[in-house]
Amino acid sequence: MYQVKVNEKYNFVVKTENKQLTVNNEVVELDQIILNKNSSHILYQNKSYLIEVVELIKEEKKAIIKINGNIYTLNVEDQYDQLLKQLGMDNLAVSKILQIKAPMPGLVLSVLVTEGDEVKKGDNLLVLEAMKMENMIKSPTDGIIKKIEIKQGNKVEKNELLISFS
Repeated sequence: MYQVKVNEKYNFVVKTENKQLTVNNEVVELDQIILNKNSSHILYQNKSYLIEVVELIKEEKKAIIKINGNIYTLNVEDQYDQLLKQLGMDNLAVSKILQIKAPMPGLVLSVLVTEGDEVKKGDNLLVLEAMKMENMIKSPTDGIIKKIEIKQGNKVEKNELLISFS
């Protein structure tokens, strides 16, 4: 069972059992054609819907989808998330990230922040070149840059400490 919140406004209880989809205790019959990895065409109650996954954020159990040109944000909770919320332990699952480590070996092309900078989740921190591709390393959390362990031109190994947050 999943609790799905759409645009922080509408709530749905979604269940799938024996290949049967149930939304708010009503069986939903869909006719679906998968167009590609991120798109499907669905017929529901004689109406046509083109659905595209715009962004999938697995860590946050969040999806941004486009249905017939309209954008929707879905937040999904499974039974474990719901149990943690009932027990008042949902905030314990959120851990503060204090370090950024290199996701792969590479060359630091540029450092875009300085020590003491305040950054928001998703802000660009540095550019790491790996296998002739430039990879933008983004902040996974809001915070203040405590220490930058690398400089432009440094070669780094996988899991090497790059930046610390305070």
